[in-house]
Amino acid sequence: MEKKDEKISILLDKIKKFKEKDQEFDLSQKEDLGVAIMNLISLEEHFFFTFEKTRDKKHLELLNETRELRKKLLGEIVKNPEGEIWCISKHLLATSMRLMEVGAKKLSAGEKEKAKDLFDKAYTLWNIFWGLNLNIIEIKDVKTDNSSEETIKLDGKKTTVWDKLGNIIKEILDCCKE
Repeated sequence: MEKKDEKISILLDKIKKFKEKDQEFDLSQKEDLGVAIMNLISLEEHFFFTFEKTRDKKHLELLNETRELRKKLLGEIVKNPEGEIWCISKHLLATSMRLMEVGAKKLSAGEKEKAKDLFDKAYTLWNIFWGLNLNIIEIKDVKTDNSSEETIKLDGKKTTVWDKLGNIIKEILDCCKE
């Protein structure tokens, strides 16, 4: 348990240092760019499926053009594509986008709790994307063994490391800044 507490403490220190260092950091344009990249990934998928259904090669050309644009724009955010960071970043965005879409469908079907769960998962992946690309977290910080759900006490309140990261990302990714 001490090892886990130490890792959580290190992660929170990184978040705190980033927040202190870049108090006025405005990533609203990058946030918009991230959403645009999500939509380009979605377009790539649609061009693929449309090609497979119609066999019209123009959809392959459109897929390739869209892919090239997506790669160029993703390069404006992913500055350190060491190892698998590039692909992980792309898949974090793609998964976040799909979870948002499924959540929206669940919401319109009246399944509010399921929608909220999907939206929460999408937002966690969005925050992990930004955490990685702002060098707040490292791949090794992202766990798949439910450790992200363990609560910690911060400022007298129970929260999770991912909620804390989400709150920091929310502060620096203010889409309302002009």
